[in-house]
Amino acid sequence: MKFLKIMSSALALLAMTAGANATVTVLGWPGGSEETALRAVAEAYNAREGVSAEDKVELLFFSRDGFYDKLQADMAAGSDAFDINLLATYTIGRYAPYMEPVELGPEAVKVFGESVLKTMQFDGKQYGVPTDLSLHFMYYRKDLIDALMADEAAKATYGEISQKYLGKTLAPKAPEEWTWEDWAATALYFTKAVNPDSPVRYGTVLQLKNLLFNIMVWQSVARAYGGDWMDASGNVTVDSPAYRSALELYNTLYQAGASPKDSLSYEYAETNAAFASGQAATALQWNAAASELTDPGKSPVIAESVGIVPPPSGPAGRADHIHGLGLGINKNAKNKPGAVKFLQWLGSEDAALLYARKGGSPALAPDVVAKVSADRPDLVKLGEYAGAYGYVMNGGTSANAFAIYELQAKEFTGYWSGQQTLDQALSNTKAAMEKLLKQ
Repeated sequence: MKFLKIMSSALALLAMTAGANATVTVLGWPGGSEETALRAVAEAYNAREGVSAEDKVELLFFSRDGFYDKLQADMAAGSDAFDINLLATYTIGRYAPYMEPVELGPEAVKVFGESVLKTMQFDGKQYGVPTDLSLHFMYYRKDLIDALMADEAAKATYGEISQKYLGKTLAPKAPEEWTWEDWAATALYFTKAVNPDSPVRYGTVLQLKNLLFNIMVWQSVARAYGGDWMDASGNVTVDSPAYRSALELYNTLYQAGASPKDSLSYEYAETNAAFASGQAATALQWNAAASELTDPGKSPVIAESVGIVPPPSGPAGRADHIHGLGLGINKNAKNKPGAVKFLQWLGSEDAALLYARKGGSPALAPDVVAKVSADRPDLVKLGEYAGAYGYVMNGGTSANAFAIYELQAKEFTGYWSGQQTLDQALSNTKAAMEKLLKQ
């Protein structure tokens, strides 16, 4: 409480200063590449011809610790200390009552594409311009896959393993052609506990810790099988064949020893470390890991042999969870016209390219990202996968989306750890989601 009072006083003082200067105040995400890129584009915007003194941008940052809760408290209290504020895909529903929708204009569609713009939408309205995007890559060892594909005896063993564990005889495929079952069969083949001749100990590294971000990694399996949070009528649909298949697939791999037994405590850092050690053949992981896993200085054991493809496909196609950070307009903003001008410029090609060059991670359309591909090759795959496979669950931007991810993490980890049955996990999740989505 004391902290919030101090923060409110600081924001009030800033509001008086901003009011005197009649500027556009932007509350951003502190630290890291996001702050560096935002500072660069703000400086460039202020230097543009035609930007009046009252529309120039000033930046405000406060601690990441409890950022979203503090921001909601300030907005709910009617703070006008900032005109533009940070938002994330899974928090838009919380902030929408305190924000103004914004029209970004037709250029933004060409720059980002419809699927990326949807990460900043709620109830059919655009609440912000996307600045940074996160999704998932399937990382794999090219040397291991090449050796498997060239060995007839290994292919026969692969088929026997897939029949035993998955109920069908499969043949090895190139990673870009993998279905989720192909990936699972590959992971089982490269598991010492399943195949004593495997050159590595584990076929994959699963992130199974009771953590909402781990569910974001896993849920593309369910989505590829046709799963969603709700149907078009608003009925919760998690207790479905799609969710069952996806949950069982992970459980099969974990129980077979395809991932380390302590995977129940794994998240981003542990997955990176395990894959980088050279003892795993694949890993479904955030795109942010690419720079580390492919850097010989950071991952010397595997960097030269890492391949990257999108998450595998399922009966409903290929799907890649996306969520983004962005900037939108505070309903109590003192300078709404100036805020709109800045956000519309952020949605332009020039601004997006500058943001990318300065270290940000925007998902850009193919013809746009090509202009920075030499400097930012990782953004090529980011934009390609987001545009072709990106999705947001129906309800994924609702007011309780954050709580729903936490709920699923608790229940699904309970199933994978053997603390409850699959039926119990899905029944509990459905019942709690129905309550959360009605609030």
